[in-house]
Amino acid sequence: MTPAWLTRAVFYQIYPQSFYDANGDGIGDLRGIETKLDYLAELGVNALWINPCFVSPFKDAGYDVVDHCRIAPRYGSNADFKRLLDAAHGRGMRICLDLVAGHTSDQHPWFLESRRAQPNEFTHRYVWTNNPWVKRDDDLDFVSGESDRAGSYAVNFFAHQPALNYGFGQTTRSYQHDFDAPAPKATRAALKQVMKFWLDLGVDGFRVDLAASLVKHDPHRIGIRRLWREMRTWLDEAYRDRVLIAEWGHPEMAIDAGFHVDFMQHVGLPGYDALMLGPESFPKRRDFAYFDSRGGGDFGRFWRAFDFQQRRIAGRGLIGLPTANHDFVRPGHRRDVDDLKVMYTFLLTWPQLPFIYYGDEIGMRYVEGLTSKEGGYERTGSRTPMQWDASLLAGFSANSAATPYLPIDPRPDRPTVETQRADRDSLWHHVERLIYLRVTESDLAPDASLELLGDAARGYPLVYRRGGALIVAINPGPETHTVGLPPLGDAAAVLSHRCHVSHGASGWQLRVGPRGYGVFTVR
Repeated sequence: MTPAWLTRAVFYQIYPQSFYDANGDGIGDLRGIETKLDYLAELGVNALWINPCFVSPFKDAGYDVVDHCRIAPRYGSNADFKRLLDAAHGRGMRICLDLVAGHTSDQHPWFLESRRAQPNEFTHRYVWTNNPWVKRDDDLDFVSGESDRAGSYAVNFFAHQPALNYGFGQTTRSYQHDFDAPAPKATRAALKQVMKFWLDLGVDGFRVDLAASLVKHDPHRIGIRRLWREMRTWLDEAYRDRVLIAEWGHPEMAIDAGFHVDFMQHVGLPGYDALMLGPESFPKRRDFAYFDSRGGGDFGRFWRAFDFQQRRIAGRGLIGLPTANHDFVRPGHRRDVDDLKVMYTFLLTWPQLPFIYYGDEIGMRYVEGLTSKEGGYERTGSRTPMQWDASLLAGFSANSAATPYLPIDPRPDRPTVETQRADRDSLWHHVERLIYLRVTESDLAPDASLELLGDAARGYPLVYRRGGALIVAINPGPETHTVGLPPLGDAAAVLSHRCHVSHGASGWQLRVGPRGYGVFTVR
């Protein structure tokens, strides 16, 4: 069963080091998040996803964990997190943590023991070969020469992120352990203990990093389904209202494995890129995205993937479509406010679970040309500090003399929360209105019905009915489009920009101008 609160959730992703610096050291922290809870409540979000905030050397922004059960000192303490959790719950907000399940830092105590030459409890906690000269085996990369142990260890991403041993779906080498071998069982038990620690503290669930990658050489996904079904069964028995959100990129597989939610985003199944990631964001891409003000995108590329997945998971789980996240460019990159208003009208009225990346509600931009920080590389430009006001540090730090760990967007016209809250026509207020509509209208719940109207294959304009009483029309392109629809009743505009309806006995005539949108109730 999907917890009832999840179907009404609007998530806000917080990259903690970049959100708000309450102690003035130039790095965002948990007290900073707590300080801004009223802001988030005013915006209307009711669930938070916080990127990794655990003890780490931060070679990969916290995705290289040293202690899964302790908050990194730069963010505060476990007591600070508990206070944040209680404050959020007191406002009716849920908090999900980022669970880095597949690997640790090479400084983790488990790995320091595993790398020893002498056998011990943790010798097989990670994937090690029996040969120190192995650098690659099939699709796995290995690192050697870092210890006296006669072997090399598999890595999941960077060289300092050794892969934990959850077993292999197919064992073809002497070093590979079956899923049910003692070492993989011990790793699963350890993962469950980490989850239990935070669930007992009161967290509402986890977004699981690289969720599909834990069991290696598992071509039919038998092992990984067994693993997450085991976790889901345990979760349902002991923590029935908590959730698991996958970074998998294939909702049918993820939901079948036991997750409540999986993303369609920049990795995994095609579809999301057809919406968002065309040459306006990535010059090397050849196909226009649907949300490109020049038009020319093909909504059908997204629709075919989404509709197939939605049918396969119907009634069992949800798809999430983020505005962006910490791994790819923001939607505000090379788009203006009119573009973003159309895009967000779609994202917050489409039958999916919305995730707003911090700052996207004001149209923060990707900052080009930044030196990599904490393993960000080209992703660094999407991780810059939140822009609260027009002060020198954009209000990011309580200490106006602090040096932020990443540069503030230097452009003089950078958007800020302060400016946009004062402007009733701003992107911020548009998002606020859409979120209010989302959480108060049952017709916009992710499991409410969807019907495409008009020539949906063309996609300009895109018109659809949600539930029984809401009609949505969007046109991200540069031309005005008119579409005839059957009689749908009398229309009252809830939100409308360059979008007009005339109706009579023969039906509706819906006219949507360039970068126009409309949300109508039908009586």
